[in-house]
Amino acid sequence: MNALRELGQDGATPVRIDKWLWAARFFKSRALAQDAVESGRVLLEGERVKVARPVRVGDRLHIRIGDVEQQIVVRQLSERRGPAPVARELYEETAESLARRQALAQQRKLAPEPALWIEHGRPTKRDRRVIERLKGQS
Repeated sequence: MNALRELGQDGATPVRIDKWLWAARFFKSRALAQDAVESGRVLLEGERVKVARPVRVGDRLHIRIGDVEQQIVVRQLSERRGPAPVARELYEETAESLARRQALAQQRKLAPEPALWIEHGRPTKRDRRVIERLKGQS
């Protein structure tokens, strides 16, 4: 089947966007990558695309995972998932995107999750009964 694929403009075989996102380690599985593409959380050149759309070297992707947004430029193609250092060579994040992510991380450090300040966490069943007893006595 690979022998029947057309070569891209740069001589490399085209790679489906879901396979490339998985190989570049943006998603843990191809199914998660497919869901992200189908739901519009991955944009190619600013437009929604289908899962089977081939990615080419030089394409700009906008990827949103949770509250983190990244804008990247495809540098290499791969269908195989390899180690993280190799996966980082498949793309380059734009300077504005990197600055935005660092600012968001700094903001999260300054305003931690409110639930972290609760020392003992959620009340237990016993605690709830004590609270109800105290409320009933007032």
